[in-house]
Amino acid sequence: MINSLVSILIPFKNVERYFEECLKSIQNQTYKNWEVVAVNDNSSDNSLVIANKFAAVDQRFKILSNNESGIITALRKAYKHSSGNFISRMDADDHMSPDRIEVMVNSLIQERKGSLAVGKVKYFSRTGVNDGYNRYEKWLNKLTATADNFNEIYKECVIPSPCWMVHKEDFEASGAFNPDRYPEDYDLAFRFYELGLKCIPCTTTLHYWRDYDNRTSRTSEHYAQNYFLDIKLHYFLKLEYKKTEKLVVWGAGKKGKTIANSLVEKNIPFQWVCDNEKKIGKDIYGVRLNHYSELKDIKNAKTIITVANEDDQTMIKSFFAALGQIPAVDYFFFC
Repeated sequence: MINSLVSILIPFKNVERYFEECLKSIQNQTYKNWEVVAVNDNSSDNSLVIANKFAAVDQRFKILSNNESGIITALRKAYKHSSGNFISRMDADDHMSPDRIEVMVNSLIQERKGSLAVGKVKYFSRTGVNDGYNRYEKWLNKLTATADNFNEIYKECVIPSPCWMVHKEDFEASGAFNPDRYPEDYDLAFRFYELGLKCIPCTTTLHYWRDYDNRTSRTSEHYAQNYFLDIKLHYFLKLEYKKTEKLVVWGAGKKGKTIANSLVEKNIPFQWVCDNEKKIGKDIYGVRLNHYSELKDIKNAKTIITVANEDDQTMIKSFFAALGQIPAVDYFFFC
């Protein structure tokens, strides 16, 4: 599989300010056997003109138009027209390090099928990167360096959407872009996890992630918090929870209430705990809130934790450690 073809799939819409930089970063890759399958998702600016300019001088660029609308359908069409042995995705407003494709291909060849190549990312912005994205970058890169990405998959998306590569056969086995579930990158990460793919550790920055006010992940309703919670709960119930276990929700803030309400609507019984004295003893959605200490008496429990405060999370980890419970086995942080 040496010098195998890599398919780089790019949905694009109204990115004329950044698209040329993105495509040049691919053109300048040290690994040369690649194809770009870029799908125009109804752009109203000069994005398509820029794409066609590259295709006119480099036959490795294939430019298509989306007959429908949205990132998922654009990605689906791009994949349908791809020919590579390896599949990767790219965002049209970002750029790659020159060795990204080479590093990932070499990793996949060495580790063979059943593996997932990822790389460290670096956020950048003309106006500066906010603290939230800085924290996410550090957290994600720490996981990537040790290949522990899937250990914390219920916290946040652990596979950066524009910085992964996989064998085509594994991509097919994961379901490719078939589900119509947003956020599509998080859903795909869960399906990689469900398939049992092993992340390959990487200590190199391979992708430069641009942040700006009207980036899709900031503006589209498909990336609102409730969509993330829906995906987390969907896969938790599918992959982690068994009906013979006692389900517990820890936390009664906004996220905790959203999870609890979803469980009530699904008619899934659970116990609800927190450490907020003002809420302990109250009934919300017909479920009584108890003090978290009651977990000591609950046998065979699976706990969803919706507490975001870092100091509180440290306390929670210590609490479960004293009970002999294991993270990502007995309890799962959803934030």
